Amino acid sequence: MKKKLPSAKTPLPSFGSDQEAAEYFDTHSVADVWDQLPAAEPSKPSAVLTKSIRERHESASPKSPISIRLMPEQIESARKIAAAKSVGYQTQLRMWIAEGIEREMKKEGPAAPGR
Repeated sequence: MKKKLPSAKTPLPSFGSDQEAAEYFDTHSVADVWDQLPAAEPSKPSAVLTKSIRERHESASPKSPISIRLMPEQIESARKIAAAKSVGYQTQLRMWIAEGIEREMKKEGPAAPGR
């Protein structure tokens, strides 16, 4: 059972570093003073991060939707496995399909046309 943390003071103390802030919030709860805290300024990502996100988004291959019929038990199992890995179940299914395709391509090589 978790120990109840002491309540944070309001106004919050000034911190000299992110490490100091992390240590304070690891040992103090803001639950009792949440409504008294000042609104934070919206954060703005750096130009480098913005560029990286844009490039990754633009270079991503579009996915084509398909329909596949699965047993409800298979879907439920995929959901549980994916949740344990902190990924979406459809992402997990795509990863399994990609792994299976890669494994088969290594075994047999590319399939001949008309096969």
